[in-house]
Amino acid sequence: MRDASLGRMRRAARILALLLAVGGPATARAQQKPPDNLSGYDRAARATPVHPAIVYVSPGDDAQHIAEVLPGHEVVVIQRSGAWVRVFANTDTPDAQSDADTPQFAPDAPTPQSGWIKDKGIVAPATPDGDEILFGAAANFEDQAAQPHAPQNAAEEAHLLYRRVADYYPNSPLAPEAAYRSADIRWQLDKADIGTLPSAREQEAYLRPQIYEGEMQQVMKLYPGTKFAALAAYDLIDNQLCGDWQGLPKCPEKEAALYERYADRYPDSPKAAEALYNAAYREGVLVEMYQVQDDRRRSEQAAANTLGLADKLKQRYPQSDFAARAASIAFRVQQQIPVYGNDRD
Repeated sequence: MRDASLGRMRRAARILALLLAVGGPATARAQQKPPDNLSGYDRAARATPVHPAIVYVSPGDDAQHIAEVLPGHEVVVIQRSGAWVRVFANTDTPDAQSDADTPQFAPDAPTPQSGWIKDKGIVAPATPDGDEILFGAAANFEDQAAQPHAPQNAAEEAHLLYRRVADYYPNSPLAPEAAYRSADIRWQLDKADIGTLPSAREQEAYLRPQIYEGEMQQVMKLYPGTKFAALAAYDLIDNQLCGDWQGLPKCPEKEAALYERYADRYPDSPKAAEALYNAAYREGVLVEMYQVQDDRRRSEQAAANTLGLADKLKQRYPQSDFAARAASIAFRVQQQIPVYGNDRD
């Protein structure tokens, strides 16, 4: 009986591996339109805890502990018995998820641990109001991650819990924001890590590791025309920026164009005003850089561009702090006060 039960659990794990390998968080079938609902198998089997869950060898508090499942990681429910649930538990650490598109039960993934966890704090696709529960848990972890002396893994747990909202409840009104928040947390963590490398100071973007774009691209594909797609597009600009300008105009020229193009393409984006300010600042920087190179014509053109961008900001987003900040940059340019470098007379 024990061998037959183990065989059934192994078959269930293989089935889930195939489902996740084909489907995962966003299948090819779902990329243009989220599915109306998950399959009966997915609803019955996949789940995630919202608190750390200890995996026991057998259903009992005095049983041996064999693993721990952190919030956001998935379990596959095999059997229920009173206050206990028998599961295959995905117990890999958050850092092991190097590729968000890799199925969590892929052949090269850590072997799932089979055991029992207490039947509490577990959210599945069929859980009533599960989207709100997971979103709220993720938001709480995200808030904790922003605090001094943040709990270990708080950011990673927020990242995974937000992913589960979009994965389990694709038709939820919370799904687009959850998908973006999940992608953005990973983006900011990767960005911070890459910023510690010596290559982060290289002038050319291609000379440093690129931040993984897959999750941001997925947000843009699944939710086109939303503010979350626009926010994702703004984050993607990071991979095109220079590490260090090295006092040369090539980088601020390129970056000013990137930011202005973004603002024109996404005028309703929450980041549009910031993008225009970033473009205005870089044009202000170019005024001085061209003067150092004795290129008066380009310096005058950069000054005109700075004033034009500041005016565009004032017209489009008059209530934004970025409009006032751009006006300050424009004033410095008019007063021939360097925006970049030493501004002392």
